Amino acid sequence: MNATSHDRLDPLVWKITAIAAIGSLLAQLDATVVNVSLASLAQDLHTTLPGIQWVTSGYLLALTLVLPLNGWLIDRIGGKSLYLWCFSSFTLSSLLCGCAWSANSLIAFRLLQGASGGLLAPMAQLMMKRAAGNQFTRVAGYATVPILLGPLLGPVIAGAILRYASWRWLFLVNVPVGVLALVLSVWFLPDDREVRQPRELDWLGLSLLSPGLGLILFGAERLNQHTGIATMVAGAVLLVIFLRVEARKAGRALIDLGQFRERTFSVAAIAQFLSNGVMFAGQMLIPLFLIQACGRSPSAVGWLLAPLGLGMMLAFPALGFLTARFGGRAVATGGALLALVATLMLAWLASRPLQVAMLVPTLFARGAGIGAMALPAVSAAYASVEPRNLPMATVTLNIVQRLGGPTVTTLCALVLAELLDVRLTVAGLNAWAATFLLLAMLHAVMVATVVWLPGRGGRGV
Repeated sequence: MNATSHDRLDPLVWKITAIAAIGSLLAQLDATVVNVSLASLAQDLHTTLPGIQWVTSGYLLALTLVLPLNGWLIDRIGGKSLYLWCFSSFTLSSLLCGCAWSANSLIAFRLLQGASGGLLAPMAQLMMKRAAGNQFTRVAGYATVPILLGPLLGPVIAGAILRYASWRWLFLVNVPVGVLALVLSVWFLPDDREVRQPRELDWLGLSLLSPGLGLILFGAERLNQHTGIATMVAGAVLLVIFLRVEARKAGRALIDLGQFRERTFSVAAIAQFLSNGVMFAGQMLIPLFLIQACGRSPSAVGWLLAPLGLGMMLAFPALGFLTARFGGRAVATGGALLALVATLMLAWLASRPLQVAMLVPTLFARGAGIGAMALPAVSAAYASVEPRNLPMATVTLNIVQRLGGPTVTTLCALVLAELLDVRLTVAGLNAWAATFLLLAMLHAVMVATVVWLPGRGGRGV
């Protein structure tokens, strides 16, 4: 049922929004909640840091690779049916993660969890749009609160669970929430089967992109072995074939490569890739540093990470005013510079005994900087696209953005593990400080990228 034309919304709209918000919150929480427990997982499951980080990277990669299926599945089986399937799969995979018996089984179940969770967020937006109609912006403003709370609450919840229970409860806690959401979805979500419009999916593109990316990231973890090099080469070959195939398909492609001929779109896509990458890499590195190098407990680390999420959450409300006042390029550049300075500060802090009084404002500044950079880049990308190409642009931008998470996280985990293994110092810096310095270099690349976004007049530098 759509919203009325008056200010008062039908109560059903708020019920649908609440159900959608549960799905978005669970997907967001599970992207961050495991980071605090990586050290414990590596020890309990008898594996290495590069191996266990796939609990995070695999989830993020699965989130990304199911995005192209979203529109096709909605047109095939309907929004309500797809949401029920996704929540069922997410709940079941959470149960399986909680029962995992090895690192490989946990990673496999996290891939399943990520695949189902990756469809929950876009499905939530679709259901709210259909229910709220022309008042979607008003409703979406309330629904984004859980998404913003994810980076803030995830580490705190994880720390509390790990203090009193096993890491398995990080996943098992999703089960009762998922069952409740399923019951509410059956009761309140409207049936939309009559609006289905089955269409063709680029199966060839999907079958090349997914294994190509997976092989490259998997091979990067084993570069010191012949199998790792061969795996990376195979992945690179698949991606080259993917690019050639997609270039010929144009509008029927999984990703329309023609959109990257527009400079603003390309700059925004690179900025989103880097932003997502440095954000998730930091959320992996910082708790590991606090637990392994500083000896802090997971529960204490959860609270220490709260300023990071708080900075991101508080940055968003000010973006509209700041962008209108100074322009998107200035806001994005300012945010990227703030995040760069904060990450350099982390590298400095990692080279000496922990100073909590310095760490807390540093994390807050880093979160605020990353939060301030993302939205102007997205807005610039969409503004550069013709309205008729907006659906394809949305899918393309989301895929590129989400690939940043597993790519940069894997890179940082590999560098850290190698430095820790050989006890190597870089320019007098220990392994942790050197890895944070690498992350800062990626932040510097992000600064150099966002300065090419359009300014207030609509053109880049």
